[in-house]
Amino acid sequence: MEFELPHAGGVTWSVCVRDQSGMPLGFAGTDEPLRTASVGKVLLLVETARAIAAGELSPDEPLTRTVDLWVGDSGLWHTLSVETLPLVDVAALVGAVSDNLATNVLLRRVGLAEVAARATSLGLRATALHDRVRDVRAADHPATLSTGTASELSTLMSRLASGTAAGPEADHLVRQWLSANVDQSMVGSALVEQGGLDPIAHHDSLALPTTFWNKTGTDAGVRADVGAVTVDDRTVTWAAIANWDPTPGTTLDHLTVWAVLRGMRHVGEQVLAQL
Repeated sequence: MEFELPHAGGVTWSVCVRDQSGMPLGFAGTDEPLRTASVGKVLLLVETARAIAAGELSPDEPLTRTVDLWVGDSGLWHTLSVETLPLVDVAALVGAVSDNLATNVLLRRVGLAEVAARATSLGLRATALHDRVRDVRAADHPATLSTGTASELSTLMSRLASGTAAGPEADHLVRQWLSANVDQSMVGSALVEQGGLDPIAHHDSLALPTTFWNKTGTDAGVRADVGAVTVDDRTVTWAAIANWDPTPGTTLDHLTVWAVLRGMRHVGEQVLAQL
């Protein structure tokens, strides 16, 4: 598998695609940790699902948003009038719309240390969720929300697909939450444009012939997409990360974003070719 990835604008790539056994089909770029933005929320969902499956958390436990956790940007909860939601619905918001407020509320309940411990138990050394979501990062905050490598993240996707990450029940929960993801601007765009995937209606509960789930991350100078697709019992997993030094609002940055999204679509085309 060969990747044609644009490097204009100083983009650093990390890409890994694996078959259903977890063996690499193709790799490109660095295996150094890169910023992964909201992709790190997957680790929170894994630990949440594990705790639910183990009986340590109730899916019906009410979680209430508070002013100290308030954050805007991606998500729906900050636009809604309801103050309290069941824990399982908060997790669903994280998976479907990368809800920042829901992430912070769920992380307060589950615990950042517990998420870190789960990542370590999964053998992740360079992949981590470092902090809650913040509108502004001060000098005393972690420099970025999350970091990771394509090698580790694609391996995690393979384990989630096979039910060997946090266990069959927990991994199924994670896949359900991520199967509602509405952001198909990156790797998923190829499956939408060329594979017939509905960009919104592909939830696991629909029992479609194509099983698709993913998590994306977007920030200034960051685009990332991790996930899996299954067609006729053939599963391909991926992790694709692009980092660059952003110059927000400039023509150069707009062109870099356009080039990166084109590269992400190319990764999706390579995934589609394996099915």
